[in-house]
Amino acid sequence: MRRRLGRECLYVPSCRLGLYVALRHWCAPGGRVLMSPVNDDVILFVVLAAGLRPVQAPLRARDGSIDPAGLPESGWRGLSAVLTTNLYGNPDPAPELRARCDALGIPLIEDAAHAIGSEVAGRPVGAFGDASVFSLSKHVGAQSGGFLALADPGLRTELSRARDALLEPSRLTAELAYALRPYAEAGVRGLRLVRAARAALRLLGREERAEIRMPLRPGELRRALETAPGLGGFHSWIRVDMHDYRLRSGRSRLHRTRRLLGGLDQRLAAHLGGTEKLLASPWGDVGGTAGAQPLFRVPLLVEDRDAAIAALARHRVTTGYLYDPPLDAYAGEVFTDPSPAPGQAAWFARHALPADPRRADQVIAVLDALGARPARWKEPVRQVERGEGHGGGG
Repeated sequence: MRRRLGRECLYVPSCRLGLYVALRHWCAPGGRVLMSPVNDDVILFVVLAAGLRPVQAPLRARDGSIDPAGLPESGWRGLSAVLTTNLYGNPDPAPELRARCDALGIPLIEDAAHAIGSEVAGRPVGAFGDASVFSLSKHVGAQSGGFLALADPGLRTELSRARDALLEPSRLTAELAYALRPYAEAGVRGLRLVRAARAALRLLGREERAEIRMPLRPGELRRALETAPGLGGFHSWIRVDMHDYRLRSGRSRLHRTRRLLGGLDQRLAAHLGGTEKLLASPWGDVGGTAGAQPLFRVPLLVEDRDAAIAALARHRVTTGYLYDPPLDAYAGEVFTDPSPAPGQAAWFARHALPADPRRADQVIAVLDALGARPARWKEPVRQVERGEGHGGGG
């Protein structure tokens, strides 16, 4: 990854832990961080755990990327950092955000969990920020691990120590579960027991998301804020979907991750081919900066997304990585500053159907058979203020 990015890289057991390390290093507690409202709720809790105030950015409705022009000048003042999302691999406008951060004298931190193969302005996503965090659970498929990339290689030792201070010792039971997981998942899929397995997990209390967003638990969250910065008070939120997020990686985990990482180029090629097919479909006119990128998921825009999800499920295609409602609607003004333009984010979050590009042909066939209608964003009509336009002076 150092060769790919041209930057020093530090291995971390999860992208979320790498992001926490970066936020703690670059941002003093009490600071305000601009971020995307269409994002995993875990990231909101990581920002809060770092002792920071999330500020939700305006988005471009057709692709879910951050819209710098939509944030008033007053909104830029007082920020401590900007955190990109690069949602589904679609790049945020990093050059413009980098220029903004330089003018303000604040860091740019790139969350590139979905964007390990994406580029913007001829450079890899992750090569613009003071720091960038990547996940090895997404394109690589390792279900564990990530890395923190640094613009200043001289910081590696300091951040390595900060990472190590947060790690928990490797556990034999966790390593065995990790080693057996691929075989168990393959067996469940082969026997068509996915629904039964999820029902069993719910009965055992291991299915943590009954809906798209995890329960906010505002009373507990207020108490946790009193302990920030620190992971301890926020552990029950940050560990969701990945209980081993701060566990030191054992030999079997590192061996499998290294092996899968060796096949990254082939995986990126498969994602690129499927992305091109999906973007050419009636639902793929995202009109954004994605272009020919090996997207992790392609956000098809579908009028009745729930019906599309149900139709895909009947063909054993699971739809994941939904982020609806946006974080400001989910968390409220007690825990975050709302976006100045919430309508665009809400529309995108409601209609985006993240499709796995490796199953592009099947997704297109199911949506065709369903007669799914594309969702079309319509720019809101700007209200004419009194005294503006016609009716003056004669």
